[in-house]
Amino acid sequence: MTTSPCPPLSDDKWPNEITDMLPGFAGALNVYRTMAHHPALLKAWAPLRQHIVKDNVLGPIRSEVVILRAAHRMGSAYEWAHHVSRARALGMSDARIRTLRGTPEGEDGLITQAVDALFDLRRLPPDLEKGLSALLGKQGVFDLIATVGFYTVLGYVLMTYDTPIDEAVAGELAEKPLS
Repeated sequence: MTTSPCPPLSDDKWPNEITDMLPGFAGALNVYRTMAHHPALLKAWAPLRQHIVKDNVLGPIRSEVVILRAAHRMGSAYEWAHHVSRARALGMSDARIRTLRGTPEGEDGLITQAVDALFDLRRLPPDLEKGLSALLGKQGVFDLIATVGFYTVLGYVLMTYDTPIDEAVAGELAEKPLS
């Protein structure tokens, strides 16, 4: 196993210019502890993260469907593990989560088609955008696109620097693997 050139920063190595971020989201997860190697980027990232994670119009369940499909398409073990945990906490069944790796039906199917289109075509074809707009509204379509982009960038960081899955999530999934 190789050592990452950018492992998650410990509290004692946390950059002074973002000390205020340590007690919040940035100090809570290895992905942001890894991004802390670039304090200005992490600081600029925070407002977009707030919108994507907390303030989007998709709602928590639809957001998790988008994120899980994007994690699957990226091949990001970190994102997949963390969002399996989050999806379960929201009440999503393991069966539903598992289908997001394949070809789900209904609303989840439409959302996964959109994520796949963004990965494969780099855009939403007109018919797909129309169906999504009917389901999610225009702002929802924008939030879906932004969520895929956001988690794709995070996936690049995570996989470039081989960021380890946070211990609590790894422990949860070891104790209760996706059935």
